[in-house]
Amino acid sequence: MAEHRMIVARAQGEIAEARYRVEIKAGSHALVADEPQRIGGGDAGPSPYGLLLAGLAACTAITLRMYCDRKEWPLVRAVVDLRFTHGESDSRIDRVITLEGDLTHEQRARLAEVAERTPVTLTLKSGVAIETDVRH
Repeated sequence: MAEHRMIVARAQGEIAEARYRVEIKAGSHALVADEPQRIGGGDAGPSPYGLLLAGLAACTAITLRMYCDRKEWPLVRAVVDLRFTHGESDSRIDRVITLEGDLTHEQRARLAEVAERTPVTLTLKSGVAIETDVRH
């Protein structure tokens, strides 16, 4: 029996003449990725790891907003600050979430739990299979 798979997102990146500049289409949106000047790029957009963190930040903030809206909790603002670091034996993402609004200690604790289960968080924590097909 064939497994039914749903497309959650789609993106296409194209690199041409500009050294590390990548023109990206994500759905109907156009983005640019690049490497910093210190490693030979033009710094025309976020690095690939910057884009990865941007996706996690967006997913975290959106999920927290949706949860607070559904519960009618007084979230005024959420700031998601992320850092991706490489160590000698591992890599990790540190996430600091600042919540503004008249939230109780229990609500803040619940939102911390919710942040650990956002879709992108769960995907990154579990890993995801990548299948590659090179064509010409």
